[in-house]
Amino acid sequence: MAELEIKDLHVEVVDEETKTSKKILKGVNLSMKTGEIHAIMGPNGTGKSTLSQTIMGQKNYHVTGGDILLNGESILDMPVDQRARKGLFLAMQYPAEIQGVTNAEFLRAAINSRRAEDDKISVMDFLKELDKNLELLDMSEEMTERYLNEGFSGGEKKRNEILQLLMIKPSFALLDEIDSGLDIDALKVVSKGVNSMRGDNFGALIITHYQRLLNYITPDVVHVMMDGKIVKTGDAQLAQKLEDEGYAGLRDELGLDVNLVDE
Repeated sequence: MAELEIKDLHVEVVDEETKTSKKILKGVNLSMKTGEIHAIMGPNGTGKSTLSQTIMGQKNYHVTGGDILLNGESILDMPVDQRARKGLFLAMQYPAEIQGVTNAEFLRAAINSRRAEDDKISVMDFLKELDKNLELLDMSEEMTERYLNEGFSGGEKKRNEILQLLMIKPSFALLDEIDSGLDIDALKVVSKGVNSMRGDNFGALIITHYQRLLNYITPDVVHVMMDGKIVKTGDAQLAQKLEDEGYAGLRDELGLDVNLVDE
């Protein structure tokens, strides 16, 4: 069983144009183990995506305090690729397009990057696993020969992110608004893919604004972020309460002086 711990995390984001920094995370604490699905909800501009980007080690997100531990080891000094090899995976809100690299080439390279030289996946095993997951996600084989995300619709990009998740099999997946822009059919397919991963060797941190995704992927734990902090934690019923009462209702309940205007 693997464990991911966020301890009193403080993060600033640097604007490349102005070279100014803005404090976004202001003391986030969170602990999760494989076998668990956690969801983070909250209004725009409160730090949800910043948290996922910081865990994955993206540039421009500077940790000014606290720590991120994977199985008790700090990963703050590790580059993105090393964090991925350790078992972290980020499904981004806006996946990048990479010309000249096919989906199949990318997937096989990503799988082998986490394996020892004498344990590389064979072509036959790779194709068998690929075909199984394409069928699960209702994706055509033709998509695997296209350049990575190039010319893909929003829904195709999201399915492709979940295909990567199924093939790479990380310990922890950070799923940043994977429901954004999806119609109900695509949402069901994407949720089916995530649910197929549930088990003792997999954990997910799902970032979303809406209850509708959590109707299909039932979380074990729900966290609510406001103003760069987790202000409340509960079970799946907390998400339904937010759907019914909104974030303003929770702010009033907790007596928080937080501006909920989108940034």
